[in-house]
Amino acid sequence: EVQLVESGGGLVQAGGSLRLSCVASGFTFDDYAIAWFRQAPGADREGVSCISRIAGRTYYLDSVKDRITISSDNAKKTVTLVMNSLEPGDTAVYYCAASRRYCSDSQGAMDYWGKGTMVTVYS
Repeated sequence: EVQLVESGGGLVQAGGSLRLSCVASGFTFDDYAIAWFRQAPGADREGVSCISRIAGRTYYLDSVKDRITISSDNAKKTVTLVMNSLEPGDTAVYYCAASRRYCSDSQGAMDYWGKGTMVTVYS
């Protein structure tokens, strides 16, 4: 059974940091790009970051690229998203997703999805 399980969300004051984790199972982790998306209340889901070990590249949403870092631990089949200097605008459900093809900020390019973890940033 394919699973992507997110953790690390929570309530944090503006300016704080969070570390989100995504643990993968049920598929060949090394063959997939892993992405983080987020969906704020009333908004569309948007791609935040992605890591492709095959391509050896990482990608970031322009509006957050100076504040976040994505990394991968292949042995643990885990992708981590560290978010610093959080802002109320970062409040959203954060989803982990996997793509057999490539890194993308398009939901349609993803093959598997986690259930999400909620991040709430208050001022």
